[in-house]
Amino acid sequence: MLDSLIIFGAKYLYIVVVAVAIIYILRQPREKQKRILLLAIISLPIAYIVAKIGSWLYFDPRPFVVGNFTPLVPHVADNGFPSDHTLLTSAIASVIYVFNKKIGVLLWILALIVGISRVSAGIHHPVDILGSIIISVLIVFVAHKFINHY
Repeated sequence: MLDSLIIFGAKYLYIVVVAVAIIYILRQPREKQKRILLLAIISLPIAYIVAKIGSWLYFDPRPFVVGNFTPLVPHVADNGFPSDHTLLTSAIASVIYVFNKKIGVLLWILALIVGISRVSAGIHHPVDILGSIIISVLIVFVAHKFINHY
């Protein structure tokens, strides 16, 4: 039972985060939708690019490679840094948090569960999760400040 929850969190929970964000955005007035989407359109691709650069600068073999075990979720034995699933969910949570603290906190809880699940599944180390969170928070923060300034 616990393994099934870990697998769901590691593999599929990001879809729930995306769905909640989309539903939240669609229920907002047109002007607020534009502001949310502007922040997302700027920050999400930049966060992904920064994460890719980070993966070139820091190599972290996946736990199942280092520990020589079979992970709960099948995965290629590539660089684990940073976690793409955690990057996406924490970036979405950060964007929504700017506009709605309550929904943002809910999405942050789900993003943390995604990260914890990926560590528990044996496909990421905690540093991979932390790296994704730091990248997404910093990029959304800077993008938000940039947008507000201009």
